Amino acid sequence: MSVNRLPSGGRINRDVPIRFRFNGTYYLGYEGDTLASALLANDIHLVARSMKYARPRGIMTAGPEEPNAIMQINVSNRSEPNSKATETYLHPGLIAASVNAWPSLRYDARRLSSIGQRLMSAGFYYKTMFGSSTLWQKVFEPIIRRSAGLGKAPSDPDPDVYDHMHRHVDLMVVGAGPAGLAAARDAALSGARVALVDALPEFGGSLLSQNRTIDKISVMDWVSGVTSELETCDTALLLPNTTAIGYFDQNYIIAIERRLDHKGEASTPANVRERLWHIRADKVILATGSHERPLVFSDNDRPGIMLAGAVQSYVNRFAVLPGKSAILFANNDAAYEAALDFKKAGGDLVAVIDPRQEPQGPLVEELFATGTRLLSGHVVTATLGVNRFKGVNAAPWNGHTITGKEERFEADILMISGGWSPAVHLFSQASGKLRYDAEICAFVPDIYGQKECSVIGAANGDFSLIEALRAGSRESIKAAAAYGKPTRKTARRYAAEEPDSGVPEACWQVPAQNPTDQGKLKQFVDFQNDTTAADIALAKREGFDSVEHMKRYTLSGFGTDQGKTGNINALAILARQTASSIEETGTTTFRPPYTPVSFGAVAGRFVGPLTDPVRTTPMHEAHVKAGALFENVGQWNRPWYYARAGEDMDAAVRRECKAVRKGVGMLDVSTLGKIDIQGPDAREFINRLYTNSVTNLKPGNCRYGIMCGEDGMVLDDGVITCLDDTHFITTTTTAGAAHVLSHMEDYLQTEWPDLKVYCTSITEEWATIAINGPKARDVMERLNADEDWSAKAFPFLTHKEVQIGGVMARIFRISFTGELAYEINIPARYGLALWSHVANVGQEWNITPYGTEAMHILRAEKGYILVGQDTDGSQTPQDLGLNWIVSKNKPDFIGMRSHARPDTVRSDRKQLVGLMTESPEFILEEGAQIVENPDAPTPIPMVGHVTSSYWSEHLGHSIALALIEGGLGRKGEQLHSFSLGNWHKVTIVDPIFYDIEGAHRDG
Repeated sequence: MSVNRLPSGGRINRDVPIRFRFNGTYYLGYEGDTLASALLANDIHLVARSMKYARPRGIMTAGPEEPNAIMQINVSNRSEPNSKATETYLHPGLIAASVNAWPSLRYDARRLSSIGQRLMSAGFYYKTMFGSSTLWQKVFEPIIRRSAGLGKAPSDPDPDVYDHMHRHVDLMVVGAGPAGLAAARDAALSGARVALVDALPEFGGSLLSQNRTIDKISVMDWVSGVTSELETCDTALLLPNTTAIGYFDQNYIIAIERRLDHKGEASTPANVRERLWHIRADKVILATGSHERPLVFSDNDRPGIMLAGAVQSYVNRFAVLPGKSAILFANNDAAYEAALDFKKAGGDLVAVIDPRQEPQGPLVEELFATGTRLLSGHVVTATLGVNRFKGVNAAPWNGHTITGKEERFEADILMISGGWSPAVHLFSQASGKLRYDAEICAFVPDIYGQKECSVIGAANGDFSLIEALRAGSRESIKAAAAYGKPTRKTARRYAAEEPDSGVPEACWQVPAQNPTDQGKLKQFVDFQNDTTAADIALAKREGFDSVEHMKRYTLSGFGTDQGKTGNINALAILARQTASSIEETGTTTFRPPYTPVSFGAVAGRFVGPLTDPVRTTPMHEAHVKAGALFENVGQWNRPWYYARAGEDMDAAVRRECKAVRKGVGMLDVSTLGKIDIQGPDAREFINRLYTNSVTNLKPGNCRYGIMCGEDGMVLDDGVITCLDDTHFITTTTTAGAAHVLSHMEDYLQTEWPDLKVYCTSITEEWATIAINGPKARDVMERLNADEDWSAKAFPFLTHKEVQIGGVMARIFRISFTGELAYEINIPARYGLALWSHVANVGQEWNITPYGTEAMHILRAEKGYILVGQDTDGSQTPQDLGLNWIVSKNKPDFIGMRSHARPDTVRSDRKQLVGLMTESPEFILEEGAQIVENPDAPTPIPMVGHVTSSYWSEHLGHSIALALIEGGLGRKGEQLHSFSLGNWHKVTIVDPIFYDIEGAHRDG
């Protein structure tokens, strides 16, 4: 039975009752209820345990600012942790459970921790649990990890479907309260493209909880009329149940639309559970409203202590009287309106406790007329009850200290209000700056970070209904006029019936019986993280008096709450502790998302095979037919090796390597990054990027190049080809292509904007086949018999354009195997045909396709580096034995200065060398550590590690490349490597294992 449900009123649908389960017990609610309103209707206040102290907690708010009522919703693979009861709408079959409560909510074993609460102040885990590493690992850490978090993520895959949507609009309005509706109305009627988003399932915002009139009709009739107008506008995008969670540069807003949770329906590809909207707007109007804040007093966290505005929402919007009797403790007149609504709904208003010495105004007069006792100049000094609020002790004060005796009052609930804080989270995310407004005791928008943005209504610190409506109309008319849309000449002259709520009087912390940091009573500031006023005082004493340091030390403002309720109280208490003003203390940083977002919504449809794009070359079909097995390299599906019948990987790779060394092989290298660089300053640009010089690189010639970062470490490598004096092509590693192009653009746009250069990725425009081996020239002569393919006519590191198979191709004389090699580049659409043509022509010499594994072995035999495998971002070219590639004559290049730093010229840096094992057949593990003396006491000093390791079929011996401290000067020295469970002797050798003289390069 819903004992607290009012017989009439509210926005719920009483024709649709809904049965739901909470902590194993079934209850009844109605369509339109949130889980919070339904629980309160059933007189359930105890819903959670606090994170650190396991204190009983109840529903405190009615919206996204809820810090306590965090639930685990539903079960199995649709279980949703970290869900606020105030934002979870009832649907048939809803199952909810409290989190972090064991073995039960009412009897939580963690409550025993209250015995040692003095040891659990801010930063307790830094100071009390590291005396013994064993105790930390075996006892303390498991307990903390079990207690942490706000629920459990399901272990099975998410069965629901999510989507991403994109929209460009003229005007984006965030918030569909009175200000937002007024703004969207005039802009949409002008024909402008408008997007209106609001977190609630119906528009109206604060009006849903208030009994007022606009233009002489009820507020809900006004909301219904404006909504109908908007629905007739084809250019208006209306998104209820949608929360704007992030506001970024250039008026880019991300919003999450929850489409099915309130219905309880299973999602399908055509009817997704949630949508993540990416909206880009010419102008943004933020009408995000405000959050009521609590007061800080002793034991202010008992179940049944609620924000006054939340009680007003439950009474008027959900037809729920959270208790039969109530006490109001507030420092502002707006809370009086909530208390009066509670009383009008049939509740017994026991007393009003107001810290102001002489509260005045029409709402105060109206309260007097009801006969309710008003204790002005009083504060709550203590609360009664354990699992449920039962009453308060109140005493007079002078604004600083308690001045008289306590008096006890009993009631079912305590309504509290410390005033209202504008919801400036999105404004701040968009680089907006705030200022402190002492009149309303809150931070308000000051300096805008986005040019085309306006903040209106309560979000701007203006709590007048009439002014909010007029500001909305005024800003939307300005926006529509800027788009050239026909609209009204002046803002609408709205009329509204609203009480004069006056302004609050600061009451940041009520004096406790003991000093802030002493005694058993706790004054909570951040309810979700159990941050108390004493924690903030401790942070100051221990040197964490910067607002951002205090936040991290005490956790105030962390978690899903994001400081919505407690932030300003924490700042004010810190200000008092540091003897500073609130404005001098400053604010913490609000970061997206504004409310929690499911991982499913972030991923959208990009799951499973769509998680990451799979890129294939034009020759992929031929590789599949040839039996290739593939590996992923920088999103590309590259042939790993081609297994013939009866072959395992080792046999296939050995055959492929042998074919290249003895005959001829063909490799698909289309995946290598290719960047087209053009412009009058192209040569100068490349000179600044690479360590070697291209000043004398003539058209038709190529040059191997190394690119470093500003730290002097190798970033990428490739071949630079000069097509003419203003046109170059550079290649990159497969995985590094995107990063290198971004690197180039970064410098062009930020460091060298004076250079006239254009960089274009042409990786996918060209298909590339590398023909390697002693018989490579024979194949080329068969492909085009009219060309002279001799080493004299077509020398190493040159380029020419010739016809291949009737198509003009770019041919490069470059080699990654040390053998005679030609790389044929042809427009991608001809790639598959060229591969087949080369395979057919090469049959006479038994041409063999080979994959990346054979390629790695062949290049390692020649000592060629593989960036990202033989380097890890901490090697200079000199460390790799490539001193020759670092120009001594250029005035500058990226990383040049870093090569002269004392650290980079040390002789004991890790340097690239070759390794030969004592046992020829043993192949070292890649990553295996190298030591000088395996019998040294532990921990044994490591002198390096293996970067590449293979079996060389041609040499009949395993080979390895390694980075060894001072390795270039230690050739011939014996070291030891721990591989596959045993120590193995290795000898440092030259990294070039094959054809040191380079005799095979020209065939």
